[in-house]
Amino acid sequence: MSHCVVVVADEQSAVAIDADRWCSLAMDAARHLGLSGELTLSFIDIDEMAALNAEFMDAVGPTDVLAFPLDAADDHDVDPAPPADQPVLLGDIVICPEVARDQAVDHAGTLDDELALLVVHGLLHLVGHDHGEPQEARTMRTAERDLLERFHWMGSAPVGFSFDHR
Repeated sequence: MSHCVVVVADEQSAVAIDADRWCSLAMDAARHLGLSGELTLSFIDIDEMAALNAEFMDAVGPTDVLAFPLDAADDHDVDPAPPADQPVLLGDIVICPEVARDQAVDHAGTLDDELALLVVHGLLHLVGHDHGEPQEARTMRTAERDLLERFHWMGSAPVGFSFDHR
């Protein structure tokens, strides 16, 4: 049985965040994926996200989510063997609620669904998923939809939900 610990930090004030809810989603999705270890889920302001995006992605301006894998293996190997005395550090997921709020209507449909998508999107990046190539993107979207239907909507995706920016 997998054991996953999620540490949530809300380091911004522009958008109200239900830290417990997003912690639960990340934990449920991680357990479903068979992950064991620790991850952080941080909600940061737009300026900090722009700085991280510039530093790590060589991109100008803020983005919605960044994921920084740590000890976990690549290529979807979700059962790495940690040293017996250390937890596996899965990585950090960093989300900018301001960007999520601003793009929600033209993307996932609602802020709630946008934040849920960003949580599972970041988690899937931690375990090696990517979306640079069309087949990778299809595989990742299938996994995102599965996790959202299981642990966010508890059923089918709502009519207004979209993976694509409209």
